[in-house]
Amino acid sequence: MAFLASVIGRMLLALIFIISGVTKVMNVAQTQAFIEKSTTLPANLALPVGIFELVFGVFLAIGFLTRISSLLLFGFTLATVFFFHNQLGDQLQLQLALKNLAIAGGLLMVFAYGQARGSVDVWRERDRARRAEIRAARAEGRERGAREAEARSASGPADGQAG
Repeated sequence: MAFLASVIGRMLLALIFIISGVTKVMNVAQTQAFIEKSTTLPANLALPVGIFELVFGVFLAIGFLTRISSLLLFGFTLATVFFFHNQLGDQLQLQLALKNLAIAGGLLMVFAYGQARGSVDVWRERDRARRAEIRAARAEGRERGAREAEARSASGPADGQAG
C-alpha cells in the first residue's frame, strides 16, 4: 500500500508542474504579461520556465532522475513564493504561498523517499547492479580458468600420453 501511495503521490505532485508548464508554453504572451505585472523578473523567462516545469514534471511523474527533479522543483516552488506570493497580508497571496510551501514539503518527501519500486531510477539501478554482478562473475570465471590452466601445465602431461 505504501508503494502505491508513493507512486500516486509523486504523480499528483508532478501533474501540477506538467499542467502549469503546458499552460505556460501554450500561452507564452499571457505568461510574459503576468511576469511583467507581478514581479521584476524578465518576461522572456516565460518559455524557459514553462519548458522547465514540463520536463521536470514529466521526469518526476515517471520517476526519472527523481531526486534531482524533486530538488529542482522544490527550489523552483520556493522561488515562486518569494517572487510571486510574497504579499502575505493579502489573504489570497497567503493561501497561495502556503499551498506552494505544502507542495515544496511534498517534493522534499519525494527527494527523501521517492525512489520507489515503480520509478525508472530504481529500474536503472537494478539493471546496473545486475550488469556489475555479471562482470564480476565473468572475471571470476576467467581467473579460475587461468588458475586451472596453470595447474595443468605445471603438473605435466596426463597419464598415458606420450610426451
